[in-house]
Amino acid sequence: MRIERDILGTKKLSDDAAYGINTVRAAENFDLCHKKTNMRLIYAVVQVKKAAAITYRDMQVREPGIYEAILSACDEILAGKYDAAFITEALQGGAGTSVNINVNEVVANAALRILGKPYGQYDLIHPLDDVNRGQSTNDVYPTALRIAAIDMLRVLSEACAALQTALQEKENEYEQIHKLGRTELMDAVPITLGGEFGAYAQAIARDRWRLYKVEERLRQVNLGGTAVGTADTASRQYRFRVIEELRRITDIGLAAAEYPLDITQNNDVFTEVSGLLKALSVNMMKIANDLRLMNSGPRGGLGEIRLQALQQGSTIMPGKINPVIPEMVMQCAMKVIANDAAITIAAAHGEFELNAFFPLIADSLLESLQLLTRAVTIFRTKCIAVLTADEAQCRQHLEASAAFGTQYIQALGYDTVSRIIKENAPQQAKKILDGMMKKS
Repeated sequence: MRIERDILGTKKLSDDAAYGINTVRAAENFDLCHKKTNMRLIYAVVQVKKAAAITYRDMQVREPGIYEAILSACDEILAGKYDAAFITEALQGGAGTSVNINVNEVVANAALRILGKPYGQYDLIHPLDDVNRGQSTNDVYPTALRIAAIDMLRVLSEACAALQTALQEKENEYEQIHKLGRTELMDAVPITLGGEFGAYAQAIARDRWRLYKVEERLRQVNLGGTAVGTADTASRQYRFRVIEELRRITDIGLAAAEYPLDITQNNDVFTEVSGLLKALSVNMMKIANDLRLMNSGPRGGLGEIRLQALQQGSTIMPGKINPVIPEMVMQCAMKVIANDAAITIAAAHGEFELNAFFPLIADSLLESLQLLTRAVTIFRTKCIAVLTADEAQCRQHLEASAAFGTQYIQALGYDTVSRIIKENAPQQAKKILDGMMKKS
C-alpha cells in the first residue's frame, strides 16, 4: 500500500492503483452505481493532455525526459492499457473536475512507470503541476466533449448516408407497387410503396445534412482559456501551440474560440446538436412505426410488407413473430428525446461563468450519439435492407377502398362523389361514377 495526501487528509491506495487520492475521493463521493464516464470522453481528454505534453516538451518547460514520458503515457492510455483506472461516475458534482483529476493522475502515474518510478512519486511528475499545467477542467472538459462529439457525429452521418441509400433502393424496387395511401390512419388516395420509401429517404437525407453542418460550430474550442476563459496560468505561446497540436492529433479543424469566456459559460451548441439528434430520432420513430403498421398481421392487419422474422415473439402464442427491430429503434429514439430534455435543462442552468451540470450534458449527448449510430445501422441491416413487399395485399387494400373518388371531383363535384361512395360498395360506386363521367 501507499499513502497519498491532499488538503483534506490522507488515503491508503494499493501500490498497483494507477489513479490517485483525488480519484478515490470522487469514487467514494459519487457512488451512484449508475455508469462510468464514457471512455470516448476520457480518450478525448487524454488527447488534450497529449497536445499539452508535446507543446511543453517543445517549449522546454522542464528538463528533458519529463514531458516525453507524459507523452508516451498518453499513447499507452489511448491504446487501452489503462482503461480500468478510469473509475469516476458519469454524473458527478464539480462540473467534471473529477474526470480531469482522474486523467491527470493516471497520466502522471503511467509516466512515472515509464521512467521506472513507482506510482505516487509526484515530486518527479505531478498530476496538476505537470500534466495539468496551464489547464483547467473548464477548458479541457468542454474541448474534449467537442472532440468526442465530432468524431461520433462523423460516424453517425455516415450511418445515415447508408440508411438513406437503403431506403432509396427500396424506393426504386417498389416504384411500380400501387397501394392505398392513408391520412390520420384512414383511407386516402392511391400512392406507390416506392413513393413512401422515397419520402423516408428524403427525411434521413435532411438529418444527414444537418449533422454534417453542425460540426462547424463544434470546432471552436476554449482550450487555453483555463478557469473562465481569461487564460489565467496559460501562457500566450502555449495557447496558440496547443490547439495546433490538438488539431494535428485529432485530425479535426479545431480553432481557438474568438471569445473563450462565451464558450466556457454557454452550452447552447450542445443543445443544438442534441436538438438535431432529436430530429433524427423523430424521423426514425416515424419510419419505424409506419413499418410496424404496414407489417401488422399477418392475417388480421395491413400486411403490405413483411419484416424479416428474427426471433420467437411469444412465450404463449405459438408462431407469433414481433417487429422487434422497429420496436428497438423506437425505444432508442425515445431515450434520445429524453436525453435532449436533460441536456436542455442542464444547459439552461449554466449560472454565470461555468455550468456545474456539464457532466450530465456530456453523458447524455455521447449516449445519444452512441445509441443512434448503432440504431441506424441495425435498422438498415436487419430491417430496411431485408424487408419485402406483399404486392397482392397492397392491391387488395387499394381495390377495396374508395381512394379512386378524388379523380372524379373536378368533373362531378365533391358532394355528388361523396354521396355515391357513401351509398354504394366501392366497386359499384366506381362503375356509377365512370358512367356519369361518360355522360358528362
